[in-house]
Amino acid sequence: MSSQINRKYWPVPDSYENEFPRAGSPGSFWEDRNDRHHCGVDIYAPIGASVLAIDSGRVLDVGIFTSPNGNDFWNTSYYVIIKSDENIVYKYAGLENILLKPGNNVNSGDTIGVVAAAINTDRVSSKDPFYIRELLYKNQPTMLHLEIYKAPIIEIKPYLGGNFLGNYKPQSLLDPNLFLVGVTKN
Repeated sequence: MSSQINRKYWPVPDSYENEFPRAGSPGSFWEDRNDRHHCGVDIYAPIGASVLAIDSGRVLDVGIFTSPNGNDFWNTSYYVIIKSDENIVYKYAGLENILLKPGNNVNSGDTIGVVAAAINTDRVSSKDPFYIRELLYKNQPTMLHLEIYKAPIIEIKPYLGGNFLGNYKPQSLLDPNLFLVGVTKN
């Protein structure tokens, strides 16, 4: 295997930040959102920003991540799940379109999609969760939502739009800040 394939890539070259959100900041891993906990990290970026595979692997699944059927303030966005040879599973979510199908092989650094407008800013109201309203206040309504798991994954429920609706962290869920130490935007 070449060193190029083993290199890990920053997933959104056009992101606003150079690293993952740190504990306690909006979009951080396991952020306490009162009635839920954030399962990944949010990497804020403009609509249409390219999303790259962090690591090489095989596409396990693609599907709908957010939809107006789940919450009025959501637009339809998609996810891609890629499993690496080291049994690490990456879930890239909040994508506008998907360039891959289950079974496709992906090299690290390959483009897998682009950032979508998962939140419909015109439909956010005072009754919606504080963290959603805060994203609008900070003018950060678009992002890649990234979750990382150690396989095998035991399905986490109840789950909604990147959030675990319980108090304990699912065992297979990994903190991207710890797992991807040293992977930053160049």
